[in-house]
Amino acid sequence: MGTRYRSLDVKKVIETIRHLELRIEDRFPGSGLGKVCKELEDLAEVTRQRIEWIKTPKLWIRIGIGSIIVLMVAILLYTISTFKVASGNFTVGDLVQISEAGLNDVVLIGAAVFFLFSVENRVKRSRALKVLYELRAIAHVIDMHQLVKDPSRQISQNTEHSPKVDLTPAQLTRYLDYCSEMLSLTSKVGALYAQAIDDSVVLQTVNEVEELTTSLSQKIWQKIMVIKELEMDQQPNDPLRPAPSNS
Repeated sequence: MGTRYRSLDVKKVIETIRHLELRIEDRFPGSGLGKVCKELEDLAEVTRQRIEWIKTPKLWIRIGIGSIIVLMVAILLYTISTFKVASGNFTVGDLVQISEAGLNDVVLIGAAVFFLFSVENRVKRSRALKVLYELRAIAHVIDMHQLVKDPSRQISQNTEHSPKVDLTPAQLTRYLDYCSEMLSLTSKVGALYAQAIDDSVVLQTVNEVEELTTSLSQKIWQKIMVIKELEMDQQPNDPLRPAPSNS
């Protein structure tokens, strides 16, 4: 069985974002929401390049780490070779002293090797986190665009400083729907890093982005449901609407 549908395809994600941008431009030409979608597309393209970079082994880092490890082992062997014990004067105290010094050196070298082996992953993690933080910021920007798109304003009396209501219920529904799609795609771009690098910090950040976008999307769909309810209330004589029951 193939694995074609078991992972996200970065090219398909970019293509979907680009298509959403065109849809927004068709319905809301020159809108700020379309520009935000373009920024999301740019970040998705950066993600494509960054994932390719992450998946490529960094030979210069590995060669440097290997050279340092060889140097440390050589120093340890040289240190051991300098120990001189006079014949017939070797005591238990000498053995304990040599063993303690050797054990300390081995522990320090082991810790250094562990740190060095994590250098490559740390470099890749920093590259991934930078874009993930930008994705989290874009999610908040999308939320700012839908913040004042409140369906209740269409039936309430506005004040002098109230946001202008310049969208019909149908247009408002589409606008909010686009915001929800953008939030979903934002989390998908973040998920690309979770499948590209095995790192607990990256995975936690990806989960935080997904939780944020899901929470914001739920608020948007609550508004869409309100619009649907208002439309039903304003069309009591709709022949397609079910007649009230007499029971």
